[in-house]
Amino acid sequence: MKKIFKPLLFISFLFLVFSCEKKEEIKKIEVSIEGMTCEIGCAKLIESKVSKLEGVTVSDVSFEKKIGVFTFDASKISSEEIIKNINGIAGGELYKVTETKMVN
Repeated sequence: MKKIFKPLLFISFLFLVFSCEKKEEIKKIEVSIEGMTCEIGCAKLIESKVSKLEGVTVSDVSFEKKIGVFTFDASKISSEEIIKNINGIAGGELYKVTETKMVN
């Protein structure tokens, strides 16, 4: 009986551990960004900074369109945190998110 009980107890424990983990909740947000003056400096800087945030999987900023599109795991980071990060680049003096919309 003990030979059967220990493996069952271990399997039950593993089930509890893995069933309690947060599941990925992938979302995509598009933001309008004011203050960018060039593609290589501004757009790439924003793209790079946001891509390093935990939970952000895709970061794409277009200088020409003045928008950024970000794919992220909402169980790790919120859209508000992404916006706050963009607005805070360079001490909050350069860039400002003016519009936000969720993308399907």
